[in-house]
Amino acid sequence: MFVIDASVAASWCFPDEASPAADAALRRLAEDSALIPSLFWFELRNVLLIGERRRRIAETDTARFLGFVRDLPLEIDPDPDGNLVLGLARTHRLSFYDAIYLELAQRKVVPLATLDGELIAAAKAEKVPLIGEGA
Repeated sequence: MFVIDASVAASWCFPDEASPAADAALRRLAEDSALIPSLFWFELRNVLLIGERRRRIAETDTARFLGFVRDLPLEIDPDPDGNLVLGLARTHRLSFYDAIYLELAQRKVVPLATLDGELIAAAKAEKVPLIGEGA
């Protein structure tokens, strides 16, 4: 079990955003499941919509990609601790949205898969293992 954020999933859609950490997370999903906050689906759809507007992806490809992600072993965690999320966001100068992923990984005591530099730094400061860095 591990936490995956939208930056990782989005990188699977756009070849120019490929990364070893995202590849490691996808490989891990062949044998493991990942936790996501419900926010994940909103973030991912927004990234894909922006990709459509920038002509990086067609609507039909967006639908196909969302189906691919929907078929992955992802479990929605509906109950972040809002006070802890705020504290993490304040401490590490993260958006509330990014801090939700960090709080989830901490609460469940599992590694985090992200490509977001500030979130990576916060995870390291909080001693949360990262996928693609030995986790």
